[in-house]
Amino acid sequence: MTRDDIISVLGPVDEAVIADIVSTGATIEELREAFAWIGADEALVNEGRQLPSARVAALIELLETPDDEDLP
Repeated sequence: MTRDDIISVLGPVDEAVIADIVSTGATIEELREAFAWIGADEALVNEGRQLPSARVAALIELLETPDDEDLP
């Protein structure tokens, strides 16, 4: 997956995030799936979609913003 592929899915993102995503070895399809899960995880479960694969779950973890309760 290229930098341009990542930007086409996520929009402008930090270069460190791009490097982290590339290092996962994920495909653009897996990135799209991770992005969909972030935006509508409950809806996807309700549709009967399978839970994300390990690689998609790793992408979700990279892309999610920390909750306020995680902050000191």
